[in-house]
Amino acid sequence: MNTSYNSLQRVLTTLSHKEPDKVPLFLLFSHYGAKELGIGIQDYFSNSENVVEAQLRLTEKFNNDCLFSFSYASAELEAFGGTTFFPKEGSPNSGIPVIKKASDIENLKVPNILETKSLTTILETIKKLKREAADTKPIISVALSPFSLPVMQLGFDKYIDLIYKEPVLFDKLMAVNQEFCITWANAQIEAGATAICYFDPVSSSSVLPRNLYLQKGFPVAKHTISKINAPVATHFASGKINGIINDLPQTSTILIGISSSEDIGEMKEKVKGQLSLIGNLNGIEMCRWTDQEAENQVKSIIKKAAKGGGLIISDNHGEIPYQVPERVLYKISETVQKYGKYPIEWF
Repeated sequence: MNTSYNSLQRVLTTLSHKEPDKVPLFLLFSHYGAKELGIGIQDYFSNSENVVEAQLRLTEKFNNDCLFSFSYASAELEAFGGTTFFPKEGSPNSGIPVIKKASDIENLKVPNILETKSLTTILETIKKLKREAADTKPIISVALSPFSLPVMQLGFDKYIDLIYKEPVLFDKLMAVNQEFCITWANAQIEAGATAICYFDPVSSSSVLPRNLYLQKGFPVAKHTISKINAPVATHFASGKINGIINDLPQTSTILIGISSSEDIGEMKEKVKGQLSLIGNLNGIEMCRWTDQEAENQVKSIIKKAAKGGGLIISDNHGEIPYQVPERVLYKISETVQKYGKYPIEWF
């Protein structure tokens, strides 16, 4: 009979490329918590008590192996003076860019995170989750990559122009963003987070060719991750990473997000023993899955990538969409409990 693990022990074991009692499950609930409590998304995120209550309820309901303190990506933009749009049933989105023209970067300063309400609310959330978790469940927090934050700061088109045409201003922006990211990540660790998800969609092979990633995103990641005082997972928001996967161990990340567009078994073979994988359920398709489809998708991931540890099952984007039915989440959890037990010998 397998040793019984709590969630934190289960995750640490699998990240050590060993087999715990079962494959860990990370259902990453952000705005879905508002649905659980039956309140508006903006109201939900305005009070840390709401997030803590929903995290505890959802984790218990679906046998989830982590607590997730993330709110929405544009919370970091708010530190730079930006705004957030809150839809009725979906992920909050950033408002208009705060950097109107590239020359504005010359005067850009690193903001004080303690002067931004949305960020201090996240810190309060982490502290309360830490008291509740009592070191039995990992608390996963998020810091947006300095290399990806500019999509919100400038807008995607202006940022791409900056990368190609304005190397001096690009370096200036990276210096500000790196200092901010490191400070923000370490503040979350100090508050009680177990690990940081370094959210870096612009570095994915879906956005940049490898040579440009190696020139720009890679050195930023390597420097930034080295300054974060906790384990780091790198997530590419469903972007493909096949072109850069063999470069990622050099950034000191220990876990990488795998797109549903890529074969998780092939990805594991490429970095076996070097990096653990998280993924790769398609969150959009999940909204309309039948129970059988949910079961089949989970079993496929387990069959391809679970042996030897190094796998956490999750969605491929980094948050469960508001529209996913609870019955699908129950079926995902049930399938992990049934087919994800080690040793895996059902196929």
